Amino acid sequence: MNTLPDKSTQAIRRRIFRLHPNVFFLGIVSLLTDVSSEMIFTLVPLFLRNVLGSPTTVVGLVGGISESADALFRIVSGWVSDRIGQRKLLAVLGYSISTLVKPFMYPASSWGAVLAIRFGDRIGKGVRSSSRDALIADSVTASERGRGFGLHRAMDTTGAVIGLAIAALIVYLVQGGGYQLERDTYRWMVIIGSIPAALAVLVLVMMVHERRGRTAGRNSTDQSAEDRPQAGLSTRFKVFLGIMVVFTLGNSSDFFVILRAQDIQAPLIQVVAMLVLHNITHAAIAMPMGILSDRMGRKRVIIIGWTVYALVYLGFALATSVWQVWLLFVAYGVYYGVVEGVARAFVADMVPPEQRGIAYGLYHGVIGLTLLPASVLAGWLWDTVNPAAPFYLGAGLAFVALLALITLIRE
Repeated sequence: MNTLPDKSTQAIRRRIFRLHPNVFFLGIVSLLTDVSSEMIFTLVPLFLRNVLGSPTTVVGLVGGISESADALFRIVSGWVSDRIGQRKLLAVLGYSISTLVKPFMYPASSWGAVLAIRFGDRIGKGVRSSSRDALIADSVTASERGRGFGLHRAMDTTGAVIGLAIAALIVYLVQGGGYQLERDTYRWMVIIGSIPAALAVLVLVMMVHERRGRTAGRNSTDQSAEDRPQAGLSTRFKVFLGIMVVFTLGNSSDFFVILRAQDIQAPLIQVVAMLVLHNITHAAIAMPMGILSDRMGRKRVIIIGWTVYALVYLGFALATSVWQVWLLFVAYGVYYGVVEGVARAFVADMVPPEQRGIAYGLYHGVIGLTLLPASVLAGWLWDTVNPAAPFYLGAGLAFVALLALITLIRE
């Protein structure tokens, strides 16, 4: 007797890059969103400094507060997505909030307004991110996690490359050379950057489907017996969160990396080009590193990435020439490509499927909440000691976190 295949069987037959189509289309959503966000928000520190004349401490405050808002909402939305089982609903809500607030950067004329808009955008990211990551984890098996998160990060970062390339073109066409960002240049970025954000919401609504009754990955390869808690999250996951706090205290907002490039007298067009190269590097190695982590283990790959990070931050502290900053931006892209997707896959390894929402909420939340004191501290060190001081701190704390990861976390 012939029967029509069910939806899950059809999805398997439509696999893209050997993965469930949800992963690919969530990657498209992130790609479009990053085109928008990189155009509108990556140069916010230069908008604050060059256009509004804000001090570095304010730049750190804006970066830190907005990331903390993101963190709080990631925790709540992750918990809610586990409770109601509607991950896509929260993802759509979060992407929609960010899309609605972005155009308000066009008339922004004070750092308070920038903070409010950035705060709203981060709320949207906080609402969507844990649910989106849980959707990805729900759509792959344990042996596909590295590949799945690696593909998503690669597509996300490809969007950053496209967005920054468009931003560089706008800089060239509107103001040409120069070291500082001008208001008219930035406003064109806001106008053009708002379009792909709206397209991302449409793709999410039409092409991504909830994974109900998810059982893939609920097998012996997912977790060891001791990491399948009857209630609550595993000890290993909690220790990993503690290590992330130490690491993130030195990993202040990337606003400071951009300011450091300008501090070493890199022209604005070169700063944007450095960011493009940084993201090209990130995108190029994200999926290969994810696949590598499926084969050799997440912990080993994260160790490699954190080692690169510590050396890069030390390099930013010591750099004196623009050509050195070019190399450091490439190396910084290597760090992101090695770690970002692999760390998210590692989270899924440490928790049962029914707790992935809250686990991703806590993971992103711990990082985001720690970014507030980290960014405020970095701004204070920049203004009171010197621009190299935040990077010496970051390199030192990364080394401490690296030792803790090696000694306290088993694969």
